[in-house]
Amino acid sequence: MENVTPLGGDVYEIDTRLAGYAGITAGYLILGDRPCLVETGTSTSAPVVRDALDSLGVGAGDLATVVVTHIHLDHAGGVGDIAGMFPAAEIVVHEKGARHLADPSRLMSSARMVWGERLDTLFGMLKPTDAARIRALGDTGAIDLGNGRRLTSHYSPGHAKHHVGLVDSLTGDLYVGDAAGVYIPDTGDVRPSTPPPDFDLETALASIALFEALGPQRLLFSHYGPVDDVGSVLERSAEELLIWVDLAKQAKGELLDLDHAVAMVDQRTRDRYARPAPGDKAAEHIEMLSGTEPNLTGIMHWLDRPKT
Repeated sequence: MENVTPLGGDVYEIDTRLAGYAGITAGYLILGDRPCLVETGTSTSAPVVRDALDSLGVGAGDLATVVVTHIHLDHAGGVGDIAGMFPAAEIVVHEKGARHLADPSRLMSSARMVWGERLDTLFGMLKPTDAARIRALGDTGAIDLGNGRRLTSHYSPGHAKHHVGLVDSLTGDLYVGDAAGVYIPDTGDVRPSTPPPDFDLETALASIALFEALGPQRLLFSHYGPVDDVGSVLERSAEELLIWVDLAKQAKGELLDLDHAVAMVDQRTRDRYARPAPGDKAAEHIEMLSGTEPNLTGIMHWLDRPKT
């Protein structure tokens, strides 16, 4: 299938085609004795993911594990659908997100407030998963991939309090979720991902430092794709956070409202990122998922939070 890319080590990138567009959200299949899907994409992406797994020989009874780095809908919105399509799969998530997969009502209500009518087009509805099938991870944990191979989980909040990174013991791949930001493969740019309500600068920088200390051979971004230049990309990720927080502090000091703060940050970061071609719908959706306004809102929320 054209949306499936082999990455070596029995790892396959699956473009989950968020809202029908390519190159925005990736899931990954680790194919082995115990096949494991990392990230499901959205609910509306579930049929795309199912067909991709089928093309790789993974049928309804074959998938052993589904693990998500965190429960935001672009990463885990399809968990309930995929759980129904693959009834033998165990669903693995950090303990702070587990209850929302079993009962998504609160999460969906919050998402509806943020996205409004766009929720249905972008993400669809996260369906409940039987709690008996969910395994909640602590700050560290392991997922058996078979034949001595495993994924180890590492708690990495900052972007979200229910976020984990995942290291493959065979390949050295590190699934970074959103904790290292958004990688744009066409340009090599790294953009921050700092949405409310969980963003915390110190915690986010500590998560990036943890990723570096783990010594991965490769980073696998959910947005988007594999990166071999681990050190420089993680360095850029931390640098972007510091720049955006400094700009948010300046906007706050100048008493700018959100619209004017967004315009200021856009202007002052203009030369840091390649500009998308006019009419590039995929680029527009990337901007929607990790755009200036949600990033700045998350940083402002953190700045306003009482510091202990």
